[in-house]
Amino acid sequence: MTQVTNFPYDALEVGQQASFSKTVEERDIQLFAAMSGDRNPVHLDAEFAAGTLFKERIAHGMLSGALISAAIACELPGPGSIYLGQNLRFTRPVKLGDTLRVELEVLEKLPKNRVKLATRVFNQNAEQVVDGEAEVLAPRTQQTVELPELPPITIG
Repeated sequence: MTQVTNFPYDALEVGQQASFSKTVEERDIQLFAAMSGDRNPVHLDAEFAAGTLFKERIAHGMLSGALISAAIACELPGPGSIYLGQNLRFTRPVKLGDTLRVELEVLEKLPKNRVKLATRVFNQNAEQVVDGEAEVLAPRTQQTVELPELPPITIG
């Protein structure tokens, strides 16, 4: 198991940054489609996707959004954070095999333990694929927690 320590509101500083990375694999696309119900063939059917402006399958846009959520929950501010809102702009497609790096930055500390974060996602070529801002309710107290192991999941 992995131990994670959060950053309570009082410990957060404007300009503070954190990042989170993940490579998008076939399994991720299948699981996200099953979980979300988004079965758009541009994500699942290579022949269909070849006829689109992308010329190949791409990941669901909200898969990148889910990675932002993971970065907030596990990195900054970390466990105990409550997601209040998110604005996203998808600037480039995410392709299978891309390694995404979510970069978070504290932009502003707001009243009542709320924090505004820049939420940017880049691929392995340092090309920005998502730009956005989130509002988060930061935890009040510092905690160190064990992140649970995920259960094995079989597809197909």
